[in-house]
Amino acid sequence: MMETRLKAYRGAMVAALYAALILGLAPVSYGAVQVRVSEFMTLLAFYDKGLIPGLTLGCLISNVGSPFGITDMLIGTSATFLGLYFMRFCRSAFLASLMPVFSNGLLIGFELNYMADLPLLPTMGYVALGEIISVTILGNLLLPLFLKNETVRNILDLKNKKP
Repeated sequence: MMETRLKAYRGAMVAALYAALILGLAPVSYGAVQVRVSEFMTLLAFYDKGLIPGLTLGCLISNVGSPFGITDMLIGTSATFLGLYFMRFCRSAFLASLMPVFSNGLLIGFELNYMADLPLLPTMGYVALGEIISVTILGNLLLPLFLKNETVRNILDLKNKKP
């Protein structure tokens, strides 16, 4: 019972931080060219699949602020969830960081093509590039630094996982 509550608290904390970063940096978080700084946190799913619900919830909450409303809440959240889900099968953080690049590039690219009448392939490329910046580059640089901090590792219950 206590362990279930702790997992829920961790998930809520991750969701809140993820959403706060996106909403706080809204000008660069939405549109064809977007760099969602909080996407670096998606790599947490590589280290602990138990954080997938919190990361997915954070994405859903952050998409409330999207100019595409409910469509982005559904498609954007699905794109993030798919990237998180497929991270589980990766053997390295670098490969895991590419999963959101593909899922978001494809799904968000199609969404923006349909909703904003943007050209499909360049839009997919721009979204994928934003994911490369936020997840592959920032995530692989920043997350190992954060995970070296014992307090962060204890809060996220990643004591036995290597960054």
